[in-house]
Amino acid sequence: GLDLDPSTPVGELTIGHQQLVEIAKALSTNARILIMDEPTSSLSQREAERLFEVVRDLQAAGVAVLYISHRMAEVVALADRVVVLRDGEKAGELSGDEIDHDALVKLMVGRDLSQFYDHKPEPPGEVMLELSGLENNCWPGKPISLRLCKGEIVGLAGLVGSGRTELLETIFGVRRAEAGTLLVEGQNRQLGHPSDAIAAGIALVPEDRKQHGLVTDMSVAENASLASLKRDQRCGLTNRSKEQELVSTMVDQLKVKAASLAQMVRLLSGGNQQKVVLAKWLSMNPKVLLLDEPTRGIDIGAKQEIYQLMESLAAEGIAILFVSSEMEEIIGMSDRVLVMHEGEIAGELSRDELSEERIVALASGLG
Repeated sequence: GLDLDPSTPVGELTIGHQQLVEIAKALSTNARILIMDEPTSSLSQREAERLFEVVRDLQAAGVAVLYISHRMAEVVALADRVVVLRDGEKAGELSGDEIDHDALVKLMVGRDLSQFYDHKPEPPGEVMLELSGLENNCWPGKPISLRLCKGEIVGLAGLVGSGRTELLETIFGVRRAEAGTLLVEGQNRQLGHPSDAIAAGIALVPEDRKQHGLVTDMSVAENASLASLKRDQRCGLTNRSKEQELVSTMVDQLKVKAASLAQMVRLLSGGNQQKVVLAKWLSMNPKVLLLDEPTRGIDIGAKQEIYQLMESLAAEGIAILFVSSEMEEIIGMSDRVLVMHEGEIAGELSRDELSEERIVALASGLG
């Protein structure tokens, strides 16, 4: 069911389409045991539902499937039996009717999931970021206008390929803006390069942290200080003691679990790698924080820590625009939601208007 030209180089595909190609490759082996590690982490809801059909067909054909996921609804819908791991040990096992949302969360973190989305919106402050008629080279002729206020958390929803990532990359200067204006605190900014965005107080935590957010063969300290290197240099030389002091403060603040600051970042868990990416940008004291799938592929405990961090940053006045494919996350963490469809903002929903049905309808072009 994957609608792609087979001759397309995989490197040119989105993360979501790359994931689907990898799943197709695994299915082509006619395996009797299939291990799927976070198979839907980059998929839209429609693509994920197609995958579930495939999994059920495999089960009916006698294939044993080991399905690893941080998405509770998927586990409840698919699993005959669930083994829960916590801190490298087996925390418990559920089967049949025992498998439900609350029981899983209790085994995973020992507390109720309702605490995860304890978001209390505050009245937004003055406009921090304003786009008017912004177009990028991915979706020419489809201008985007939006406002992002101080202390506001705005969700950006949509299907894979709807233009969410491209919008964030255009704001950050990774992609060239074909037209339009961008204001930060009322000042016109020409963002032709990420360095311009950084100077304007904008930071981007990318969707693919390993490829675009980290240098995996460098240490925690080296990664966390990458964005601030120029700021802390004198005559082209880095002040190592100042660098270590800054990094140590950020690592402690974000509760990064690492053997030491010298540990290679590739040896950390996904959640701790994501915290290192966040540390890199938060050290620059941004005014606007762009988060692209900030909790993709990390455990539920690390997710809660990132949600709490988003809350505290918003309370400090930072404006946050975040992309997520997880409906619970979008609904639970957003003051309002912008929904994209084929490169355009198809609609805006206030917190009181948020529902899965309304978001899906807008994302599918039916709203």
